Amino acid sequence: MLPPTFLQTVPLSLEDKAAGLLIVRLGNNLPPAVTASEQEAEVADLLDRLPIGGLILFNGRWPDTRDTLSRLQAKSERGLIVTTDMERGFGQQVIGGTVYPHAEAFGEAADAETVRTFARQASEEALACGVHVTYSPVADVDRNPANPIIGARAFSADPARAAEHVAAFVAGVHDAGQFATAKHFPGHGGTTGDSHAEMPVLDDDRATMEATDFVPFRAAIDAGVDLVMTAHVVYPALDPDHPATRSPAILRGLLRDEMGFEGVVVTDSLQMAGAKVDGRTEAGLAVDLLEAGVDLFVDAVDPEALVAGLAAAVREGRLDEGLIDAALARVDALRDTLKARFGEDAFRTPPLPPETIAAPAHQALAERVARDAVEVARGPLPDLGDGTGTLVVLMKPAPRPNEPVTMPMGEAVARLLPGAVYRELEPTHEDQDDVFDEIRLLAAEADHLVLATIARPAAWNTFGLAAREHRFALRLMEAHPTTLVVLGDARGLRGYDACASALVTYSDVAPSQVAAVERLAGGA
Repeated sequence: MLPPTFLQTVPLSLEDKAAGLLIVRLGNNLPPAVTASEQEAEVADLLDRLPIGGLILFNGRWPDTRDTLSRLQAKSERGLIVTTDMERGFGQQVIGGTVYPHAEAFGEAADAETVRTFARQASEEALACGVHVTYSPVADVDRNPANPIIGARAFSADPARAAEHVAAFVAGVHDAGQFATAKHFPGHGGTTGDSHAEMPVLDDDRATMEATDFVPFRAAIDAGVDLVMTAHVVYPALDPDHPATRSPAILRGLLRDEMGFEGVVVTDSLQMAGAKVDGRTEAGLAVDLLEAGVDLFVDAVDPEALVAGLAAAVREGRLDEGLIDAALARVDALRDTLKARFGEDAFRTPPLPPETIAAPAHQALAERVARDAVEVARGPLPDLGDGTGTLVVLMKPAPRPNEPVTMPMGEAVARLLPGAVYRELEPTHEDQDDVFDEIRLLAAEADHLVLATIARPAAWNTFGLAAREHRFALRLMEAHPTTLVVLGDARGLRGYDACASALVTYSDVAPSQVAAVERLAGGA
């Protein structure tokens, strides 16, 4: 039985009820990047017209983002449920927060209790800023080496280990008082496509999925996970006609009836290619999503049109208003729970104090896991001494808006290998040919060559190096004895058999970059 909700105590118009199912973007990491504070006025204007249910936060700054959220909350009568992607900690979306290694680093190097501590720390930081829902953990099993988007975001390729860590993560989020989301149901780890760019199809039979993909989701549900995020992926063995996001068989039949999930079903971003259907409007698709079992719509392209479309569908008899009421009741139950935990002012005032942001214990945990996760994949490593005679080249993919001009690896090389020469190379360099030429000359003069590559999955981005940089790296390896440092998933080793030795860090975050240099400086 659901507790009394906002819906049950305050009369709402049909449009207001539909608006309560929308999670609207605040900030943007994609070009042209916009900080959360820079988009405040736009969202405030929308709130004057539409009582949306909440926000999905990107590209924040501490403490500005906390203040932005407080001002926006003051404009919302129902209380905005603030959500964000924080698979790698609160600092993933808000500069000033702690950034932890990717989940795979924890899967390789940490026990379940450490994962629980990580999740609690990250959620405490989020709550101190006024963020109530984390769109994590990733409950996918990283079981397809050709998968372009999951990789290091998943805890493991082993379903049992992934399940153990997913359950621990949910427990840690709950220890802090935040809400956890298991994604991407019923499993994105087996695909060969990225649902940001296409609608993938996973042709595995149900027995295979039962033995792999379903295992961590069942563990998350048993741990009391609050939300489940759908995958914009087609699973013919489960529903040959619809992707999971639009499938009653998957969301109502499998997730709710078979697995017993009673919480909130939330979409992945509706701006992803996998969420779109040629010839269908977003509002028209939203009707299908509600009928399939979705409760919350994330990141609509046109929130007002979506709300108008849902209201029109009810008035025209194409949509049962009871579906909106049931979805809103589940969403409002989150509000009631938050108020029960932190008091009636839980939306007006961040539930936890600011001292938790980037606390020393949080950074210490991130650094420890990063060090423990470093693996010598091919060896032995050369003795670099103080770095004299060593050239270190970091080959980067396209930069992200929040990344520093000089990566943390460069600072670590200067400190730990002071005699080394360090260079960075990225596809956007206007003078790339000149940089290539300089690196060739430096490599010819060096005794040791260290090539570091960033191998990370990222939404709307290509995994790994661009083709030209990949060819350049191969030529260097063929000409010089090379130590390869893969900052991220072990997939980054593929195609580089010519390297003499190699390290894998399972993440590219700052602590992992520093940990890689520490291992290089220590040898072995």
